[in-house]
Amino acid sequence: MFLFFAYGGVMVGNTALGGKPSTSNEYLVFLLFAATSFGVSLAVNAWIFYRVTGGLFNPAVTMAFVLAGLMHPIRGAVLFVAQLLGGIVAAAIIDALIPGPLNVANSLGPHVNVAQGLFMEMFLTAELILAIFMLAVEKHRATFLAPLGIGSALFIGHIVGIYYTGAGLNPARSLGPCVVERSFPGYHWIYWIGPGLGAMLATAFYKLLLAMKYQEANPDQDIDCPIHLQHSLRSNSIGQVEKGLGSGNTAPRVAPTAVPRSDPRVDPRADPRADPREATRINSDNTMVNG
Repeated sequence: MFLFFAYGGVMVGNTALGGKPSTSNEYLVFLLFAATSFGVSLAVNAWIFYRVTGGLFNPAVTMAFVLAGLMHPIRGAVLFVAQLLGGIVAAAIIDALIPGPLNVANSLGPHVNVAQGLFMEMFLTAELILAIFMLAVEKHRATFLAPLGIGSALFIGHIVGIYYTGAGLNPARSLGPCVVERSFPGYHWIYWIGPGLGAMLATAFYKLLLAMKYQEANPDQDIDCPIHLQHSLRSNSIGQVEKGLGSGNTAPRVAPTAVPRSDPRVDPRADPRADPREATRINSDNTMVNG
């Protein structure tokens, strides 16, 4: 679903662009259109499928989860294959639905060499995966907005990368159109190695942040109660318990709640509709206790 709508948006943009050069104003509009198609499609579908698959549509992200110990390798391998098949199926459906040739494949831009494209893919993918780690995996007060942040990371990645590499950032996204068109450029491998290196880079940085206990740098972000109030409440609670326990380590006794005798729930004599025999029984009981 993610790549279906993303491919569809790019096809619409390419149709409207009509082959105009990359120096035209129309190309800038296309760039924004394509980036928005990918970013919004990821945000929406990550929200939809979070409870089903965790919102994972990218083999590079799956690889990062396995490297970080967040996913079992067997499950990661199954998801990896499923994501690649999803990219192929999405490209095939778009090719069948929209007239004209499928025009969504990644390619290097003018004057961009293979090494530049490789490292561009690496850094853009690392940014996307780090956004997933810090916004979705790490829980905090803004976790419920994680799909928006992750979609925005993909959006900005496309803004930067479309002109230079086509902004792959996802082996499944790059593979699908090539399979459907039966056309693989000689540098297609950079759309696999680049995101793979990005996954390793993002995972290493994420583990470094965890080792450095990054939570202590800005400690009020995990819950709604500020950290100084947390310490104050915790100290007061401990002090009350220690005061009640005393030196004998005896649990504090809770005094029963006093209820007025005039309450009809306790003393039937306060209720004019009460049975007189019930009042007589209570008087007898009181006499026995007092005696």
